[in-house]
Amino acid sequence: MARQDPESLVERYVRLGLELGRHLDGLVDAYYGPARLAEEAAAGPPRPLPTLVAEARRLLADLEAGAPLDGESGGSEGASEGQRRRWLLGQTTGLLTTARRLAGEPVGYVEEVEACYGVRPAPVPEDELADAHRALERLVPGSGPLAERWVAWREAHAVPPERLPRCIEALAEVLRERTAAHLGLPEGEEVHFELVQGQPWSGFNRYHGGLRSTVSINTDLPVLSLSLPMLVAHEAYPGHHTEHSRKEVRLVRGRGWWEESIFLVGTPQCLVAEGLADLGAEALLGPTYPLVVAEVLRGAGVRYDAELAVAVAEPAEVLSAARANAAWRLHVEGADADEVTEDLARFALVPRARAAKAVEFLQHPTWRAYITCYVAGLPLCRRFVAGDLRRFARLVSEQLLPADLVPPA
Repeated sequence: MARQDPESLVERYVRLGLELGRHLDGLVDAYYGPARLAEEAAAGPPRPLPTLVAEARRLLADLEAGAPLDGESGGSEGASEGQRRRWLLGQTTGLLTTARRLAGEPVGYVEEVEACYGVRPAPVPEDELADAHRALERLVPGSGPLAERWVAWREAHAVPPERLPRCIEALAEVLRERTAAHLGLPEGEEVHFELVQGQPWSGFNRYHGGLRSTVSINTDLPVLSLSLPMLVAHEAYPGHHTEHSRKEVRLVRGRGWWEESIFLVGTPQCLVAEGLADLGAEALLGPTYPLVVAEVLRGAGVRYDAELAVAVAEPAEVLSAARANAAWRLHVEGADADEVTEDLARFALVPRARAAKAVEFLQHPTWRAYITCYVAGLPLCRRFVAGDLRRFARLVSEQLLPADLVPPA
């Protein structure tokens, strides 16, 4: 990749992300841009956080003033360049907010989420959670308290560890074929799956550039066949790997928009990415996708109650959003973590061990505000796509902000 003007706004943005990443582990989720920038950012002691705050403010001011993005002479911008500038403004605002928080400035949780991810957080009303509980009361088989029945049914779908690699590879093959046929995949793309432990998340995609990803599946807790299809779709096809590889070809290689060569936590980019990844299986295979992948999992010798999985999908999604309430209680109300864990187990109908794992994620300095990307990202992307795969293809190919996913009033 040709060297850019050292004063270009894009280079300053990438440098800012790399340098801020030295202060917060995991902030740089992926980087495959010019090696010299990574080497320069890693040389010597980290630049002081107040210096990075000031740099972020200068970059925002220059973006707002209309300075050339790539260090070229000025001139009027087309629609795509204008959207690119808006995207960089949103990204830089997120980085500034993270830098301010790390530098010790008072940044409230609501302000952090809104500035970093482009949406305003709010707890899920308890009435909605109660409605979901009532719906599950009618659907979940067995007798006794709902929580016990729900947990027993779900945990009975634990995949035996020795069968997990086979299930993952079989699902990935089917999802990859469908993605290639309906969306298109760059020639030579590749995903490697691995099983890991000791992480706060259930799955993670590491994009290496060159159309290659490593997807890690965390086995700290039993992996359930009920969640495995969505997990593989989320991390690989048509989710994160598909988005990264398509944007590398279309935007980085095709247009020279190499700001896409860095993926940064704490930015609007993440909300769109997590929303589209959560929507992936549904967008690709339809809302009854469990029926489509049932044969794959049963062929691998694991239990998968596809019909009931379809029936409970809507109330189960509401229960999953209870994680936003847990984050609110931790970071806005200052509630005790053990108390929040108990409440999450009760409202989300999960075993205490799974609730504790979720709270661990919400307390992590990198991921504390990240739950909004899932809770708000999925409905935003679902409304934007509205069942049209061509619109899903836009999500995995274009620079879009959360505000771009909201239909006009």
